[in-house]
Amino acid sequence: MTDDALPAKRRLARPALSVLGLKLFAIILIVNVAISGLVFVGVSRSINNGFIDYLETTQAELVNNLANALGEEWGRHGNWQWLRTDPRGWRELVRRQLWPDGRPPQIGIKRDLARDRDFVLHDENGLPVIGLPPRRDRLPARLEWVPIRYEGRQVGTLGYVPPDQLMEHLDELFLDQQQRNLGIIVASLVLASLLLAGGLSWWLGRRTQSMALATRRLTQGDYGARLTERGRDELSRLSQDFNVLAATLEANRESRQRWVTDIAHELRTPLAVLRGEIEAMQDGIRPLDQDNLDSLSQEVGQLERLVGDLRLLAQSDAGALEVSLAPLDLADSLRGRLDDAKGWIAEHDITLASDIPPPMMIRGDAQRLRQLWSNLIDNTLAYTTAPGQLRVTLERQGQMARLTWEDSAPDVPEAELERLTQRLYRVEGSRSRKSGGSGLGLSIAAALVSAHGGTLHATPSPLGGLCWTIDFPLMPNA
Repeated sequence: MTDDALPAKRRLARPALSVLGLKLFAIILIVNVAISGLVFVGVSRSINNGFIDYLETTQAELVNNLANALGEEWGRHGNWQWLRTDPRGWRELVRRQLWPDGRPPQIGIKRDLARDRDFVLHDENGLPVIGLPPRRDRLPARLEWVPIRYEGRQVGTLGYVPPDQLMEHLDELFLDQQQRNLGIIVASLVLASLLLAGGLSWWLGRRTQSMALATRRLTQGDYGARLTERGRDELSRLSQDFNVLAATLEANRESRQRWVTDIAHELRTPLAVLRGEIEAMQDGIRPLDQDNLDSLSQEVGQLERLVGDLRLLAQSDAGALEVSLAPLDLADSLRGRLDDAKGWIAEHDITLASDIPPPMMIRGDAQRLRQLWSNLIDNTLAYTTAPGQLRVTLERQGQMARLTWEDSAPDVPEAELERLTQRLYRVEGSRSRKSGGSGLGLSIAAALVSAHGGTLHATPSPLGGLCWTIDFPLMPNA
């Protein structure tokens, strides 16, 4: 089955992958990998830079404890001879003083800082006592020295390897271990980023590609396409807006089709009358005299008015309606038109009552306003049952001039009020001209009011018919 054969207003299938999804996946993954790499480098450098300070602090504490212990041992023996003859005693002393619990840690920094071969003991004369390596070439390039005192007297010096030289082997034991752990953490972050980027890009790419597909269908004239609305995020609101747009386009297309059909219907009637009368004259059924020519002229005039109304509405839709705004007395314009139409209104057995206090200055077009009053009068005369009433009131409300146009029965159902200004719309649904013309008068009235910056809306009339309320903006300081 082709796409055109699918039912209208169907829900679009969601594609599994999109270019946007791939791009999003790559961006998220690259960003997270870069962040993880920067974290790894930064933490590694921080460990390297801070490790020496940590070693110096830790080793200084250990060396001071050992120096104090050696001073006490010297006081008990009175010399260092006991260490010269008992190297194992030196190792036991170092371990006992540095690890009070008797057991050195299996791993860790203290174990590496507290090796007995990393210490050198000299007596008070600077002569070596213990701690020298078997080979002279293995002596550290530089030693740090701490005095050993007993009761205020210096009885020897304790030398130890400084932290920067210990780093040669501690790098392998500690830094490698820490960087290995950090590498595991970074690898876990990369894996998590991979899963997050994949899931997010798949989800977002699926939704955006559905929107792209639906938009493409709209451009092809398929206004029945709809998106699934889920969640409350921005994409869901975008889907809602898309569906509203699609429904509006679909309604506009249906309205346009009805509009063309209605115009064809309105034009067909006078054309049929014209054709019938002309054929009757051609066949000799009706004489070619002045009365029949006047009848043809009336039908032509009806066509001209209909075409003129359609042209005015087209100009209004295009924003090209010709309106020459200038200071104008709204009260004088309305009163003059009603005075001219009094006889016409009376012929239809309708009583006119008006309350129009002057002046009401607005920016308006005298010709267009006269057309507006004529359309309102035509509508009242066409639909008001005789004997009837027409009441016109003009009053000032703040910076607005409010015109109230009320007539008597018949009324209009409230559900139909909003549709009265639709083109070619009639409440009773008839297309007969006996019920009031082409159905464009109120649409033209709404366009003329809008061209003057005003508003028009319909409500039920207290007289039993329809009430039109029109607001025009007054001129400043009017």
